Amino acid sequence: MKISRLECLHADAGCRNFDYLKITTDDGLTGWSEFNESFGGMGVSAVIEHLAPTLLGRDPRAYEAIGAMLYAVRRQASGGVVQQALGAIENALLDLKAKSLGISVSEMLGGPVRDRIRLYWSHCGTYRVAWHEEMGIPPVKTLADVVAQGKEVVARGFTALKTNIFLLDAKPRLHIPGFSLVDEFPALNAERSVLRAMCDQLEAFREGAGPDMDILVDLNFNFKTEGFLKMARAMEPFDLLWVEIDSRDPKALQWIRRGTRIPLASGECLFGRRDYMPYLDQQSMDVAIIDIPWNGLAESLKIASLADIHEVNVAPHNFYSPLATMMSAHFCSVAPNVRIMEIDPDTVPWYDDLVTVRPRIVEGYLHLPSGPGWGTEVNEEAVRAHPPRVKQWKFS
Repeated sequence: MKISRLECLHADAGCRNFDYLKITTDDGLTGWSEFNESFGGMGVSAVIEHLAPTLLGRDPRAYEAIGAMLYAVRRQASGGVVQQALGAIENALLDLKAKSLGISVSEMLGGPVRDRIRLYWSHCGTYRVAWHEEMGIPPVKTLADVVAQGKEVVARGFTALKTNIFLLDAKPRLHIPGFSLVDEFPALNAERSVLRAMCDQLEAFREGAGPDMDILVDLNFNFKTEGFLKMARAMEPFDLLWVEIDSRDPKALQWIRRGTRIPLASGECLFGRRDYMPYLDQQSMDVAIIDIPWNGLAESLKIASLADIHEVNVAPHNFYSPLATMMSAHFCSVAPNVRIMEIDPDTVPWYDDLVTVRPRIVEGYLHLPSGPGWGTEVNEEAVRAHPPRVKQWKFS
């Protein structure tokens, strides 16, 4: 069995695209993975294209050897877009090898420790504030709409939700200065108006979802250390499951963690064990977020083992299409120290059509797929029926 072709495919997801890698062998077997080129990963397809000649003619089942080789040839420019390309390749090779053995990826990696994974509804309200027209979903414009969505989360069987900061004034919008938009860029200050808006938002979600709903908040890169701590302390009365913070300074993150009663999650923008190690050594996080498409599942399990040594649980970063949900499901089934899994229920109407086997979700839990490889394939006909409309994440 030899690798004969690599192909990238892209599908419209409303405000962004979904991106897929297909690796084909000389005997007709295919391996699939998902990557992300819309949000911070522009150029991944080009990196894959440039790496393709290095892969052609190789046995895809030797994914560890290929991974080590690819890291070596890009050692001087590791991380970032390059690592996202390596992760996409690694994941497609895992799918290929498991299919060649006629078993699932989780079985190939030792067998599941769990076959049912608790989910949280991610970007709750977020997509409905910013991209309801592009995605064809209901809008959120008022706090009453937030209350209503909290009730919807309960009605659909979820036991946890995660939201971001949005400002529901005359022009409802996200507060995301960390991505160069709206007020407070580039200073990234936590102004009183933002603190009040966040607390009002959490009060509305609590009213709608009730006292037993676990609520999480993702602050992304939107503040500096002082602002993150101010935001976390303001949110303490709402009994959050965690506050999610992105910071390039593990010591600063440790300072925030020590200064608030809310558990702290971080890491979704980190690459490989080398990136995670200083954060774990500094005890900077209660939950390590791991992006399986970016890092590759094999590397993600190594990161999870490293976190386990430090008595830290992990959670997958999963705001992609159903293929990545299946990929993350196999990660969650094998890693023993998983806290909870992310998923985006607010999606474009053709979301489920993009794969041949849809994720099975019952009462807020994802059931592990049992078919060969990831347990699903990309539906190429559906992908080609919805070609990309935007080159990267559409913020306005």
